[in-house]
Amino acid sequence: METTRRVGAHGAAGTADRLPGAGRAVDGYLRATFPWYGLDDAFTGPRWLMQVGMAADGIVQHGSTGHGEEPSIRPDPSGTEKERFAAVVTVPASPVRRSGDGKGVLDATTVSSAAWLAGSALLVSTWPAQLDHTLRDDWLDQQTETAFELADDLNGSAWSVLSLPVDGVPTPFHYRESEFGWVLAGSTGPTGPAERGVHLGAYGRGMSAYGLGFSVIEDITTYVPE
Repeated sequence: METTRRVGAHGAAGTADRLPGAGRAVDGYLRATFPWYGLDDAFTGPRWLMQVGMAADGIVQHGSTGHGEEPSIRPDPSGTEKERFAAVVTVPASPVRRSGDGKGVLDATTVSSAAWLAGSALLVSTWPAQLDHTLRDDWLDQQTETAFELADDLNGSAWSVLSLPVDGVPTPFHYRESEFGWVLAGSTGPTGPAERGVHLGAYGRGMSAYGLGFSVIEDITTYVPE
């Protein structure tokens, strides 16, 4: 898609890619020039940091925050759902622009960018228990290709429209469900002194997307365990 820079599924904002220390993890979030989003105050469960994605020049391009129970990489073979979680992906709205080193061009970001990051990250967190490690990479490549195609066709039949509050304002989201969980993506209006919006993606399982709300995170350090 012209608006989404593809990254490998292993580099998406999934639990498998979390940084090894909470202190190191929050540093990346603090470097961002855009506001981070998470679930609003109606959610009272655990919150935790995942990982930020950075360009070669160190500019923060996107990141995710987790809510609920941290998903295991491999599901329970019994098929019993034990984890309830939702992750929120924040992507700053940016036009086509020169790269930091001046040698290339960075794609514009759109709601499809958020949909792609959320869809691929869901796959990293939830993959069939019957697959062994030798088959996992092939399965992941195939499924992430499908996730990319779906993100490039947000008006297609795979998606429905769901209205959820963002900072208290009803906002339309593209929404789809699969056997692995759910994915949604939408955009906010201009926020903060930068006067630019962000694109929001979210994914999860065990928690219904229909009752969620999103809001700006005033203090990202509240997502660091004490």
